[in-house]
Amino acid sequence: MTIQLTDLGKAVLETEYAVRGPIVARAAELEKQGREIIYCNIGNPQSLGQKALTWNRQILALCEYPELMTQAPGAFPADVVETAKAILGGTRHGLGAYSESRGVRFIREAVAEFILERDHIGVDPDAIFLTDGASKGVQTILRLLISGPQDGIMVPIPQYPLYSATITLYDGRMVPYYLDEANGWKLSHTMLETSLAQAKAQGTHVKAICVINPGNPTGAVLDEANIEMIIAFAKEHGLSILADEVYQENIYLAGDEFTSFAKVLHQMDVKDVSLFSFHSCSKGFLGECGVRGGYFEYRNVPDDVAAQILKLQSVSLCANLAGQTATYAMVRPPKPGMPSYAQYAAEKGGILDTLKQRAILLAEGLNRVEGISCNVIAGAMYAFPSITLPAGRSDFDYAMALLEQTGICVVPGSGFGQAEGTAHFRTTILPPTEKIKKVVQALGDFHRTYK
Repeated sequence: MTIQLTDLGKAVLETEYAVRGPIVARAAELEKQGREIIYCNIGNPQSLGQKALTWNRQILALCEYPELMTQAPGAFPADVVETAKAILGGTRHGLGAYSESRGVRFIREAVAEFILERDHIGVDPDAIFLTDGASKGVQTILRLLISGPQDGIMVPIPQYPLYSATITLYDGRMVPYYLDEANGWKLSHTMLETSLAQAKAQGTHVKAICVINPGNPTGAVLDEANIEMIIAFAKEHGLSILADEVYQENIYLAGDEFTSFAKVLHQMDVKDVSLFSFHSCSKGFLGECGVRGGYFEYRNVPDDVAAQILKLQSVSLCANLAGQTATYAMVRPPKPGMPSYAQYAAEKGGILDTLKQRAILLAEGLNRVEGISCNVIAGAMYAFPSITLPAGRSDFDYAMALLEQTGICVVPGSGFGQAEGTAHFRTTILPPTEKIKKVVQALGDFHRTYK
């Protein structure tokens, strides 16, 4: 007898991931029928035309096929060749062999130097784990923290569905705390206390708080005072912190800057709050989603708990070596004066400048449509506009009708969570500028006639 749906676990059946849900499945069907689809549902830059950085791909090419260094002498810049040789030396056996479970130590040391240069704080390479994208790291730490169905994890609303899906899959409880849309999606101490109190009243043992900075899907950027408040809140209530910082390079407003939780934790000299920080090659200006590279770093974690993290990682043996290599390329870019620097700087600057222009274009365009309101996109890769809907219609209905009529694929706000009585959708800022203009025009025309 074949396996039946009734044979599956309750947690599996209840897990949902809206970013690749039924609307995206319908988009794929329409595309097979010959319809042009503009995929605005997921932060997948290279699928929407963003070019890979030459620095990254040249290093990957030489590490994957070292013979190119002798078969094509002079075809690659000297700094690329030197970097590839260093990585291969660090792996000892090349990219086709397993590394240690934490990841190649040579690459973890480079990550530690990256954090030191960014935050001016000490870093232990053994507290760094290289992962298949940031998602795998988040899943590892949530698996570590959730010990039973009474355990809760505080998650921002709106949130990235990785969190709600993983918490459900691990049979935990998601504890929502609401971001203030009217105030640029900021969070407040009062909101956090209210959320925590409600969870405790329902018998939830709250273990940790997740923070996404810059925000997905909101694009909001936390300032240092906000981060201090969150750390103090975690300290007061005995919570761990999961800091999702994969969009740290995507800051668009003058005066805003990325500040890491690790830096502020160090400045506050807090020793009794465990912090897990995540970064990825998939976002920023790299957009290497398919390579699956990333890392997490932990602080204030006792040795016996750290041993359990290592055990969990060992079950999967190690992160893929191409992703580990891409992580090295991310944290060790060419420096001024090196042969590859000028091209790298031009490519990086071009991508970030274009994303900034698209963020402005999209938000301003949406705000010109009556019934759509979009906050300034301060960071990350998304807009999360609120929409006014006809009576009896949901944001899912809206997103499906938008797809059917225009070929534009967005994600309904209900997939990310939203305040009761509101409706939203999430769209990326990643399509080429001409397509962004088309998206804005088509969205406006659609919204004005939607019934």
